[in-house]
Amino acid sequence: MEPIRTTDELAQACRRLEREPFITVDTEFIRDQTYWPELCLVQMASADDDAVFLVDPLAKDLSLDPLFALMNAEKVTKVMHAARQDIEIFHNLAGLVPRPLFDTQVAAMVCGFGDSVGYEALVKRTLNETIDKSSRFTDWRRRPLSTQQIDYAVADVTHLRRVYVELAAQLAQNGREAWVTEEMATLLDPATYTLVPEDAWKRIKPKGLNRKALGVLVEVAAWREREAQARNVPRARIAKDEALVEVAIQAPQSKEQLAGLRALPGGFANSRGAKALLEAVARGLAKPKEEIPSLPRPKPLHPGAGPLLELLKVLLKMKCAEHGVAQKLVASTADLEIIASEDTADVPALIGWRHDVFGADALALKRGELALAVRGGTLHLMPVKGEHAEAPPPRRRRPREAIAR
Repeated sequence: MEPIRTTDELAQACRRLEREPFITVDTEFIRDQTYWPELCLVQMASADDDAVFLVDPLAKDLSLDPLFALMNAEKVTKVMHAARQDIEIFHNLAGLVPRPLFDTQVAAMVCGFGDSVGYEALVKRTLNETIDKSSRFTDWRRRPLSTQQIDYAVADVTHLRRVYVELAAQLAQNGREAWVTEEMATLLDPATYTLVPEDAWKRIKPKGLNRKALGVLVEVAAWREREAQARNVPRARIAKDEALVEVAIQAPQSKEQLAGLRALPGGFANSRGAKALLEAVARGLAKPKEEIPSLPRPKPLHPGAGPLLELLKVLLKMKCAEHGVAQKLVASTADLEIIASEDTADVPALIGWRHDVFGADALALKRGELALAVRGGTLHLMPVKGEHAEAPPPRRRRPREAIAR
């Protein structure tokens, strides 16, 4: 199969796919040496077995506008697996988030296939077929593409349509389509793919910095982000995370002080970036206290909450296995710590369908109305005699912000 290399061919293919109820989509890209991912191939397949198209975005004079229009077609569901990086590419190139969208990785978690299940494993478990992944890390920029690469690219979207049909049937049977829709909210939010330099410090996840050092880190991390974007190189090519943390702590104000930092490469103090970095440090030092963000400080577990946290972990595993849903979707360890420590925990695990699956029982366990017991070698929830209080109703739903990839 030869990839599409002209705009006319692409327009014809997109017109064909616009008639479909759904299409499967995948991309191949490389970002090892760049800040922005370099799109190297787009694969698409129709809902039936008739049409598979490969698009070569590296072809000279090829316009991807017909592809972008297809990604925006409201009557065609775009099916992807672990879609975040694919969406990021479309957002970077055209400012769009493909919709309507169905992420088979999200659906698989809702259907009990485990946390963040990989595509190869999902194909094996749903279709009992094996995918040759040997071409996954090949150089997709080289032309012509090998027969093995093309076969790999085609298989990614042809298997995906059958996986989608299987998962959609399971969701219709168990009535969990709304669960998937809720989990997709973050993926479909354009803000997820908007890279704001002033928020770059959050990627570093600093610990133990005082407010002064944190103010400097905010500015130097923003400097690195802008430099990486402008030069289209990985962040670490500008400066590594540990170097930024050391700069934030030491707050150098001269080239001589900058040269004394071991985390920066030798000679950096005399590079073109040194002046801009020192200016960022100065901005951080001058930042008003009220403009410096505060690091989240998790509340320590109150005395005696440790064993309760362990019980909640067991309950979570038990209830997720019972309902066939991935633990990652229901509650994180941080959520469980808050439930164990606070009587009015404000966490997603106590809202909506998560409340029904786990939250109500978690609160009842905490109040002593339920107990965990073993019967016949199997773990069960048992009511505690004398306790008849009803669990509180589920909280009002709010958007979940836990997906990522």
